[in-house]
Amino acid sequence: MKIRDLLSGGAVTLTPSEEKIAQVLLTDYPTSGLGTAASLAKKAGVSDPTVNRLVVKLGFDGYPAFQSRLLEEIEDRLRSPLSMMESRPTGGDSPARAYLQSARKALEESETSTPQASYDRAARLIMEARQVLLVGGRFSTFLGGILAGHLEQFRAGVTALPALSAPDYDRLVDLTRRDLVVTFDYRRYQSDVIAFTEQAAATGARVVLFTDRWRSPAATSADVVLVSPVEVQSPYDTMVPALGQIEALVAQLLAEYGPEVRRRIERIEAVRSANNVTRNG
Repeated sequence: MKIRDLLSGGAVTLTPSEEKIAQVLLTDYPTSGLGTAASLAKKAGVSDPTVNRLVVKLGFDGYPAFQSRLLEEIEDRLRSPLSMMESRPTGGDSPARAYLQSARKALEESETSTPQASYDRAARLIMEARQVLLVGGRFSTFLGGILAGHLEQFRAGVTALPALSAPDYDRLVDLTRRDLVVTFDYRRYQSDVIAFTEQAAATGARVVLFTDRWRSPAATSADVVLVSPVEVQSPYDTMVPALGQIEALVAQLLAEYGPEVRRRIERIEAVRSANNVTRNG
């Protein structure tokens, strides 16, 4: 089994600190693991011994053995004709098709860009928080709105903040350790979103961050980071993998909190039916 699969498949239970290392490794796999253990620890914001504990947990005698396996994977990839074909895409027969093909590839890559443990922890934080605030940038704020639309069916106390304004910053005063901020921030990272997230974390609030492989500066304040690819055949970064992650997180929530969620949705549907909110059938 490849190291990428070990890190993202959920077969190995990771501590929060080990999860940070896994995130760094998966973000730029496999080259992120070719430096020293100390440099990897620094990137992840953890101690050197934590890196060694993780590689042992993955089944290696130590960091050198771990790196040897990574080098073997790189050599296998270079020898693969299929990999060479994948590295030289034809681009399709039109810009639209080329974009859709590259977006599909980015979506496939997102499957292994974030460990399963990150989805587990994000789901738990969402359901256990007193309130959930969602914030994003110029485009990514719409992703927050989509996730909020789902979460409002699952639990009370969910608020999607639009473009940040003075009243929104006032909310920081009332945040506690029981609250959660879900942030969406992709390159080009937005200063107000980063500032709000950092100040929310300073109050003790927990933070779940959706970002790209270069990681928003807000990552240093996050308890959980979910990374998705953004590069496609377009001058604009894609939000397709990020949307996929949102729906994957919704699936995780339904799997873990199904009965609780179902009871709330049944009550919501009864209210909608009584008021003819939607037309069914």
